[in-house]
Amino acid sequence: MKKTLLASAMTLALAGPAIASEHSGTYAFDTEGAHQFITFEVSHLGFSTLYGRFNDFDGEFVFDAENPENSKVNVTIDTSSVDSNHAERDKHLRSEDFLFVDEYPEATFRSTRVEVDDDGEEADVTGELTLRGVTREVTLEVELQGHGEDPWGGYRMGFDAETEIRLKDFGIPMDLGPASETVKLEISVEGIRQ
Repeated sequence: MKKTLLASAMTLALAGPAIASEHSGTYAFDTEGAHQFITFEVSHLGFSTLYGRFNDFDGEFVFDAENPENSKVNVTIDTSSVDSNHAERDKHLRSEDFLFVDEYPEATFRSTRVEVDDDGEEADVTGELTLRGVTREVTLEVELQGHGEDPWGGYRMGFDAETEIRLKDFGIPMDLGPASETVKLEISVEGIRQ
């Protein structure tokens, strides 16, 4: 899982010598260009793998190249935007059995700690994930994808991240058996420096 979340998360933590201090700053997720994704995968009864995504989410990250441990990320997800490419299943995912979007229309992630690895290309970003009204500490494995000037005069930075969560930890009552207890989340974001 040392690849990437999901935003997510992905807070820039990575850096160190790889990025000069002039690249520090606050980066807003590129929602207009839709250069961001939060996807999930979970086993269906141990027989197949179900894939899906959240179509609407927003956030920002603060990148501190000189002190990457001070970097941070905030993400807000519209849980009603869940999309598994099947309307009836999505209706079920929005119900009380799973996301209960009528009661909990948003999920959030707020970073609390960033730990960069020795080469400065990957980091563990720990934070509070709130889903279905329950807040738990999760750690995202984050990888820097790149940074630099874009063709429109802006400056961009992008990260991939991933983590796994247990459904029961967030009060999701639906039980599809042992093979379906955990969900893998993958996040990819491209931020534009403000």
